[in-house]
Amino acid sequence: MANKWTAADIPDQTGRLVVITGANSGLGLATARELARAGAYVVLAVRSTAKGDEAAGRIRSAVPGAALEVAPLDLADLGSVRGFAGRLAGVHDRLDLLINNAGVMAAPRRLTKDGFESQFGTNHLGHFALTGLLLQALLKAPAPRVVTVSSTMHRGGKLNFDDLQGERQYSRWGAYSQSKLANLMFCFELQRRAAEAQTALLSLAAHPGYADTNLQFAGPDRFYEKAYMWIGNKLFAQSADMGALPTLYGATFPGLPGGTYVGPGGPGEQRGHPKVVTAAGKAYDEQAWRRLWNVSEQLSGVRYEFPKAAAAA
Repeated sequence: MANKWTAADIPDQTGRLVVITGANSGLGLATARELARAGAYVVLAVRSTAKGDEAAGRIRSAVPGAALEVAPLDLADLGSVRGFAGRLAGVHDRLDLLINNAGVMAAPRRLTKDGFESQFGTNHLGHFALTGLLLQALLKAPAPRVVTVSSTMHRGGKLNFDDLQGERQYSRWGAYSQSKLANLMFCFELQRRAAEAQTALLSLAAHPGYADTNLQFAGPDRFYEKAYMWIGNKLFAQSADMGALPTLYGATFPGLPGGTYVGPGGPGEQRGHPKVVTAAGKAYDEQAWRRLWNVSEQLSGVRYEFPKAAAAA
C-alpha cells in the first residue's frame, strides 16, 4: 500500500455508476468531484436539489465535462428513500458503487418523519433502507461496492437495544456514537451476508478522521459549542479533500477485501493519507451485527433479498 495515496491515484472509473448521499457539501462533495474527475457517472443524492445543483456547478467548474445527476433523497424520510431507489432503478440498469456518506451529528433529540430518533434514523436506518432497496441494482454490476462512512466516535458508542431511540435517556453525542457504531456493524454484516450468498458485492467502511466540514455545525445549537467547533476546525482539522481520501480509497483501491475499514494514517487516525485501520473490538461482535440487522429490517420495513440459488450452493 502506498504511504501517500491521493485522489490522483484513483483508477479509471469510466463506465461506473456511483451514488453518493450528502454529496452537496464537505466530504460528499469532495468525493463526488474526484470520482467524476476519474470518469465515473455520479448521482448526487441530496436533501435539497437546489444545493445539489449548486454543488454540481462547482464540480463542473473543477472538472469540465463531469457526468453528474442531481436527485432528491431525504434519509430521514423512508418514503423519500423508496422514491429515490425507485427512480434510480427506472433510469439505470445497475449500480456499481454506493457511498453512504450523509449524516447528522450531535443533534438535540428530534424525530425523523417515521418517528425514529434523528441520528439513528438518518445515519443508520436511512442508509440501511437505501442499501437494501438498491441491492438488486448493485448485484447487477460486475464488481459492486458499498462504502459506509463511520467515525472514530464509534469507539465511545454502545448499541442500547433496550432504548435505541433514546426515549428513556438521550445524549446527543452518545446517540451520534451509537449511530456510527451501527454503521460499522451494518458494513460488516452486509459483507458477511454478501459473501455467504456468493455474490461479488464488497461492503467496506471508512472514516475521515478530524475533517473541516459543516457537519460539525449541523447539530450543536449552543453558541459556545459552535465557537468550540470553529476553533477546533481551524487549529486541528484536515481539509475535506483529505478527509474524503479514506472513502475514495475504500471505493476504488483494487483488491481490497470486503469488510475493510479505512481511515487516515496519522496519529490517532485524525489526519493523514489513507490506510487500512481496525475498529473498536465491540464493532466485531457478530451476535450484535445480526441483532441490529433484524431490528433494522423490522423498523425500516426493508428486507434484503440475496439470490436464493447462490445462498443454497
